[in-house]
Amino acid sequence: MEAAERDGGLLVDIQVVPRASRTAVGPAVGGRLRVAVTAPPVDGAANAAVIEALAEAFAVRRAAVTIVRGERGRRKTVRIAGATRAALERLSQSR
Repeated sequence: MEAAERDGGLLVDIQVVPRASRTAVGPAVGGRLRVAVTAPPVDGAANAAVIEALAEAFAVRRAAVTIVRGERGRRKTVRIAGATRAALERLSQSR
C-alpha cells in the first residue's frame, strides 16, 4: 500500500464502509485502507466517525486527522499528522 509523507504527516487513501456492524481500521483493499464505521453517511456523522477511528488506530489526536479529498464519498484521502509508515503497514495487514 502506498502512502505519501508530507510535512510531518502521512497521506493515506481510504475506503469507508458506513453503517458497519462495528468500527474497524484495516485491512487494505484495492490499495486503500478500509475503515468501517457504525455511523450513517448523514450530516457528516460518518466523516466524524472516520476521523475518530483513524486517530485511535494511529494513536494521534483527532485534530491530527484531516480529510483532504473525498469529503462526500466513500473513497477519501486523509492526512494524519504524526503517523508512521510502520503503523500504516501494521493496519493494512490486520484483519
